[in-house]
Amino acid sequence: MTGKERIYAVLQGKETDKTPWVPFAGVHSGKLKGYSAKEVSQSADKLFESLLEVNRLYKPDGQPVMFDLQIEAEIMGCDLVWAEDAPPTVSSHPLAETPEIPDHIPGPEEGRLAMEIDVMQRMKAAVGDQSALYGLMCGPFTLASHLRGTNIFMDMILDPDYVHRLLSYTTDVAIRLSEYFIDAGMDVIAAVDPLISQISPDHFSEFMHAPFSRLFDAIRARGAYSSFFVCGNATMNIEPMCKTGPDSLSVDENVSLADAKKVTDSYDVVIGGNIPLTSVMLFGNQQDNMKSTVDLIDSVTPGRLIIAPGCDMPYDIPVENTIAIEQAVHETDSVRDMVKNYESAGLEFTGELPDYAHLERPLIEVFTLDSATCAACTYMLATALDAKEHFGDAIDVIEYKYTSPENIARCGAMGVKQLPSIYINGELTYSSLIPSRDELAAQISKYL
Repeated sequence: MTGKERIYAVLQGKETDKTPWVPFAGVHSGKLKGYSAKEVSQSADKLFESLLEVNRLYKPDGQPVMFDLQIEAEIMGCDLVWAEDAPPTVSSHPLAETPEIPDHIPGPEEGRLAMEIDVMQRMKAAVGDQSALYGLMCGPFTLASHLRGTNIFMDMILDPDYVHRLLSYTTDVAIRLSEYFIDAGMDVIAAVDPLISQISPDHFSEFMHAPFSRLFDAIRARGAYSSFFVCGNATMNIEPMCKTGPDSLSVDENVSLADAKKVTDSYDVVIGGNIPLTSVMLFGNQQDNMKSTVDLIDSVTPGRLIIAPGCDMPYDIPVENTIAIEQAVHETDSVRDMVKNYESAGLEFTGELPDYAHLERPLIEVFTLDSATCAACTYMLATALDAKEHFGDAIDVIEYKYTSPENIARCGAMGVKQLPSIYINGELTYSSLIPSRDELAAQISKYL
């Protein structure tokens, strides 16, 4: 079978000769050709060249063209901060101080969307007969958050009608983009919405069920497959997500793939994931990556499974580690035998934890995957920084990014289970659930 045939077969509930594999190599693709993240995010030629190298080296069954959740937001007035080794991040929110609802739908010729569609068409012509191509868009809720900022979490309580109207608009945007992507030859349309993991099932039912159902119905009506891609600990929303009718879900390492698959199987939904991005792919060795992948495959029931990184791959992931994963997915039996006696050395924490019982002032520690690249982490940190602005020198705020061996080991020493999370004076206060500004302020006040 070709890679494309494997993806199609698994999405249709049919047997495949091998487990399908989709490396979410966004800006990491540029590293393969010596281009920065900024270069492949802004140059069609450099992006196309880099994607072909991903296809050659990593032998994907399915492959995204871009993993950039800021393209729509940029067109719609959000300012971006650029980096050389990460996707851009949103730095301003045009609706932060106004309850207005925009009516402009981005056209295919606007902003970097034009570049993305151009590269989609080139990839379709170059590898589209062998590899299933994924068109990734910013999901309606995260796009609404880009426009509104952290105020949206308070809006869900105080002004639900506004949230419904804003989500209706961002869903219109998502549907239109799905049409552009399908016309450009994309086989799978993925709505990537990291902030879904940050709300309760009740809020999901109230605000998200109708928009996402409408989006996936529209994609299906155009003859393409759909994916609901969420980051963070979305465990409590797996079933609500399935009820919106996607063909597949993608989750990251915060979710137990085995437990989630029991739910997705009951809805005949394919699940994809969830190789750890940093502790394994970035800082592990080849054996770590092979062992993690084999263990992941062995942890779940057969069928309706796509193996993939938990989210957008960090720029500096070693090439050999990703190749090791591809081998473990496509040659599982032989690789299982190779690593059957292998044990990872792990990461040892060599620093010191604060003396939480004797702090001069409340300490708010924000543990994130990376606030520069993870939307849920961005807004979790933003809420903490809002609190810092409110309380000033009465509190301290620090972020620990899960992008260094020391911080990964710190998470282990602290017992951090999900990211992003907020700890106050060493006590877990919020885990994969972004508080409103007022909620966090009330919690902090207890320690003053």
